[in-house]
Amino acid sequence: MDKFAGQKSAVQYLYPALDPFDRRMMDVGDGHEIYVEQSGRRDGLPVVVLHGGPGGGCSPAMRRYFDPAVYRIILFDQRGCGRSRPHASIEANTTWHLVADIERIRSALGIDSWVVFGGSWGATLALVYAQAHPDRVRHLVLRGVFTMTRAELDWFYGGGAGRFWPETWARFQELVPEAERGDMITAYNRRLFSGDREEETKYAKAWSAWENALATVHSTGVGGDSPAGYARAFARLENHYFINAGFLDHDGQILSDAQRIAHIPGTIVQGRYDMICPPKAAHDLATAWPKARLRMIPVAGHALSEPGISAELVRVMNRLPQAV
Repeated sequence: MDKFAGQKSAVQYLYPALDPFDRRMMDVGDGHEIYVEQSGRRDGLPVVVLHGGPGGGCSPAMRRYFDPAVYRIILFDQRGCGRSRPHASIEANTTWHLVADIERIRSALGIDSWVVFGGSWGATLALVYAQAHPDRVRHLVLRGVFTMTRAELDWFYGGGAGRFWPETWARFQELVPEAERGDMITAYNRRLFSGDREEETKYAKAWSAWENALATVHSTGVGGDSPAGYARAFARLENHYFINAGFLDHDGQILSDAQRIAHIPGTIVQGRYDMICPPKAAHDLATAWPKARLRMIPVAGHALSEPGISAELVRVMNRLPQAV
C-alpha cells in the first residue's frame, strides 16, 4: 500500500531538516547581498527552492520535502527579505533582478541544470525563470499557482475572497478611509512607504494578517500577529511587486509564453479550496502547458503545510529522480 494512502498526518513523512553544509552571503550587485544555503547530498540531484511572498524568506521546514540522501537542496532568501540585506528594500528589486540572481546562484554553485520547486509567488518566479532560461530547468514542481494577473490580484485585494470572509476583509479594510477602498493595493502602498516606521509597521501587520488568515482550509479567519520585521519586509515587497504587476510586460504574460516551457515536464499541486490563489490559474496553466500534470488536492487550501499538499509534494519528489 502507498504510504500516503488516506493522507494521514503528512508531517510524519517529511524528512528531517538537516543542517546546511554550506551557508553564504552572495553579493548580487545593486547594493544587495542574498543569503544562500545548501543541504543534503553534495553530489545529489540539485533542486532550488523559491519561497513565496514576495518577501516571505526561506525556512528550515522547506528542506523537509526532499530526501537528503538524494537531493542537493538549495534555498535562498530573495532580495530584501529573510537574511538578505538590505532588509525590506525595494531598490533594484524586481522580478528580473530575481531571475538574474537565480542564474548567479546556479553558476556560482557549478550547476548545469536543476529542478525548480516553488509555491505561490515562488511558483510565479519559477515559471518566469523557466521561460527565460528553459535550458537550465529539468523539471518544475509548483504549488498554489499564482500567475500574476490582474484578475488574481482583484480576487484577493478587490473583495472576491472577502465575500467568503467578510469579517476578516472588514478588518483589512477598516484601516483605510472609505474613499480609498476601491484600490486597496494603492491605499496600503501609501502607508507601507510613508517613511513613518510606526505607520509602516502597523499597515504591514494588517496586510500580512489578511493573507495569513486565509492560508489554510481550516482557517478561523484570524491571521495572528507577525513579528514587526518580518511583516514589514513581507508587506512592502509584496505590495511593491503587486502595484507593479510583477514587472511583467503585459497582463497574462506567463500563460501567453507557456510555449517557451512546452518541452519541460512539470507537476502542479493545487489545493481545491485555495482562497489566496484559486485553482483556475493552475487549471489554465496546465491547459496551456502540454507536459504539466495537475494534481488537485481535494480538502486543502493554500499553505505548503496543508497535510494533503505536503504528502503529495513528498510523493512527487520521491518519484522524481527516476524521471529526470
